[in-house]
Amino acid sequence: MKTRLSAAGAALLALLVAVLAFGQPAQAAAGFTVAGGKLYDANGTEFIMRGVNHAHTWYPQQTSSFADVKALGANTVRVVLSSGDRWTRNTNADVANVISLCKANRLICVLEVHDTTGYGEQSGAITLARAVDYWLSLADVLAGQEKYVIVNIGNEPYGNQNYASWATDNANAIGRLRAGGLTHTIMVDAPNWGQDWSFTMRDNAASVFAADPARNTVFSIHMYGVFDTAAEITDYLGRFRAAGLPIVVGEFGFNHSDGDPDEDTILAYSQANGIGWLGWSWSGNGGGVEYLDLATAFNPANLTSWGQRLFNGANGIRQTAREASVFGGTPPPTTPPPTTPPPTTPPPAGGCTATYTVANQWQGGFQGEVRVTAGATAITGWTVRWTFANGQSVSQSWNVTLTSSGAAVTARNVDYNGRLAAGASTSFGFIGGWNGSNARPAVSCAAS
Repeated sequence: MKTRLSAAGAALLALLVAVLAFGQPAQAAAGFTVAGGKLYDANGTEFIMRGVNHAHTWYPQQTSSFADVKALGANTVRVVLSSGDRWTRNTNADVANVISLCKANRLICVLEVHDTTGYGEQSGAITLARAVDYWLSLADVLAGQEKYVIVNIGNEPYGNQNYASWATDNANAIGRLRAGGLTHTIMVDAPNWGQDWSFTMRDNAASVFAADPARNTVFSIHMYGVFDTAAEITDYLGRFRAAGLPIVVGEFGFNHSDGDPDEDTILAYSQANGIGWLGWSWSGNGGGVEYLDLATAFNPANLTSWGQRLFNGANGIRQTAREASVFGGTPPPTTPPPTTPPPTTPPPAGGCTATYTVANQWQGGFQGEVRVTAGATAITGWTVRWTFANGQSVSQSWNVTLTSSGAAVTARNVDYNGRLAAGASTSFGFIGGWNGSNARPAVSCAAS
């Protein structure tokens, strides 16, 4: 059972960002890397998880599920494994097969040990240290798979009791994994059955990140009844963004025994802010939460209402998932910048400038980004305008209020990014379509 705590009176997050290196990592890394609070694949391309959880350890014969979730558009699958302490151990050969299924279906594989669930409260749950033993026993299987595999140390590693050692235990676990030769990106789950109502992960994430000598750790929050309002969701995720710490929603549903999570805000805010998520779960739920099945009886042709929402709804998988670039093909590499940068002219006092870039491009579509920079004095708001010359169009946007009239586009700040100090910058993004060519338009910026 997950317990809900009001956000009122919560301690402020200490924004400990000194440990972070801001900026995109070098190309051709061994595997996934983290920089500036974002996850990048081995090609140096930003990767945002859009996928589902799959209970492989309880349904090991359902190997077609990997192809099924891929066919529905997912780019990631989080795979439930067991160390053998509570359920039948997933052997080295079985885990190797899981990885091969992920790769064959061009899915990024997040592997997690489920036996840690509810430690300190649930009988039989194991420690993170015991989970590390399991990961180290898989070292030969995991080696060389850094481009395709993320290691989630343990699922929901503490219940609502005895979770005060969360930071120390995770730091020690990460240290042992690194000493044991694992160079993969590591994912750590929150305590309190994954929902962190005590804000233990939120307020200690920076120290755990700093404890990783590779600075290659991602944090995972599970959003169920604790996160039943938009304010709770945006505040929690927003604090990680402000601190430059990588966060994903590792599990969430549209309903739960402990309350009614606001899945629409989870999806919309994540899309607007480049946050990954993994819905719970593909199929096979029991214990009274069968309604969390995305597909009935593992049948991709028989999606539940939750499955229809997650795969086909607004900000869902089909609309937002982008395949990891390490698989090649789609989308093609980022459009190179022009060889001669446009001239920069200092803006007038109180003014602003805007820079338009194509962050990514594929056949018929592209991702645009606009950076707004205040001039010699602070501004309280901004409006950016441009006119497409080649028939381009915008289908969705984030961090901005964007309107179009024919080829003319007007982009205005939203509440939280209008005020900029002198010389400070903010950015917004959008997904667009093109046909024939995709020339960069000239942009103007007016401050208010």
